Amino acid sequence: MMKILVCLKQVPDSESPVVIDENTGWLREDDLVVFRMNRYDEYALEEAVLIREVRGDVTVDVISVGPSRVTSTLKKGLEKGANNGIHITLEQQGYVPPSLIARLIADYAVKKGYDLIFTGVMAEDDMQCQVGPLIAARLGIPCAASVLGETISEDGTSVTVECELEGGVTETIVMPVPSLLAIQSGINRPRYPSLSNVMRAKEQVLEVIDAGTASAGFGAERFVSLSYPEITSKGTILQGTAEQKAEQLLNILHEKSLL
Repeated sequence: MMKILVCLKQVPDSESPVVIDENTGWLREDDLVVFRMNRYDEYALEEAVLIREVRGDVTVDVISVGPSRVTSTLKKGLEKGANNGIHITLEQQGYVPPSLIARLIADYAVKKGYDLIFTGVMAEDDMQCQVGPLIAARLGIPCAASVLGETISEDGTSVTVECELEGGVTETIVMPVPSLLAIQSGINRPRYPSLSNVMRAKEQVLEVIDAGTASAGFGAERFVSLSYPEITSKGTILQGTAEQKAEQLLNILHEKSLL
C-alpha cells in the first residue's frame, strides 16, 4: 500500500480586502476576508488522486497547519478525493514562518512512513516556495520542484519526474522513494467534488493535533515589517470629445518634453 501526503495551505481570496493589522503587523483577519485552498495545492491533490486511480493501492492524506478556519480547506480536500485529513492546530496570530510550518508537518510525517509527499509549487499569498523543500530537508529525502509529470516504478521504489527549468527547458530525473514533489500548475485539471465525496466529507472526522507552543523560542526567522506599496503619481483622465482629448494629450506631451 502506497501512502501519499498532500500539504494544503489556506490563503485569503485575491478579491478580499488587504488591511495591515496594527497590533500584529500582519494581515488583518475579519468577516470581510474570505479564505480558500491555495490553487497551486489543488494540482498537487489532483495528481495524488490520479495516482490512486491508476495504481489502486494508494491512500491519499491531506494535511494543513493553522487555526480552526483551516478545517474548511481540509474538508474541501476530502471532497476532492482525499481519504483522510490531518489538522495541526496553530492559533498563532500574525506571520508564521515557513520553517515552522515545515517542522510541524515533518514531525508528523516522519512517524507515518509516507512514500510520497506533494506540495503546490508555491503559495499564492506570499509567492514563496519554501515549505516543500524545507520538509524534505528535515526528513532527509530528495525533493523535486516545478514538477510537470511523474511516473512511479512498478515496484514503487522509485519515481521518474519531469521538472520545469528556466527558459522553457525541462529535465528528467529519477529519485528513490520516499521523495517530495512540488507540483507545477497545469500538470492536470483539478476536478470538481463529487456529491458522494461531499456527503462523506461532512461526516468524516479530521485527525487533530495541537501544535501548542511550538513557535515558542523558534528563532529561525524574524518578521521585520509589512507595508503598503508607495503611492506613485496618479494618472490623468482626459475629458471631452476625441478631438479635445487628442489636443489635451498633445499639450501634456509637449509639457513633459516628450514631443
